Amino acid sequence: MKKVAVFGNAGGGKSTLSQKLSEILDSPLHSLDKIQFQANGVAVPVAEYQRIHAQILATDRWIIDGFGCMETLWPRLDAADSLVFVDLPLYLHFWWVTKRMLTGSFNPPAGWPENSPILKSSITSYRALWLCDRYLTPKYREYIQKAKNTKNVYHLRSSQQIEQFLVSIDPVTATKNIVSDEKT
Repeated sequence: MKKVAVFGNAGGGKSTLSQKLSEILDSPLHSLDKIQFQANGVAVPVAEYQRIHAQILATDRWIIDGFGCMETLWPRLDAADSLVFVDLPLYLHFWWVTKRMLTGSFNPPAGWPENSPILKSSITSYRALWLCDRYLTPKYREYIQKAKNTKNVYHLRSSQQIEQFLVSIDPVTATKNIVSDEKT
């Protein structure tokens, strides 16, 4: 697991999972939200984002968390040796976006740029949930079925499977991280 793409619908816990995976694998983590947006939610020019994305793909080790844009999504998945697809039930994605919105004012979400507009971002996430579920998630599922022959593929369909995945990568570190998260 040297080049890992973590992807799926909004509000699936990808950033938290990616952070833990980065600690376990001791690999650099690149959150696409932090590359696409500056502090206060200001968008980075598309050409600049694409340049940075290409530079990351050219390195030997990375974990990339998020969607980015269609122009960089498929090349990233192609370049990855490991795919972590977070594919939770739609209601759970909605709940986690709501939870993130309610707690985000007090505790900024992991992987988000500084001073991100929580309400505006949450509304955008709600809109994206439906679109992603209807149009992109079926393409993700098709892609990982084909990729199973050439890549490590982890299709995570529940919060329990997310925890089991982390434990399977590194039982000691993952268990410690899960227990410490439950206490906070």
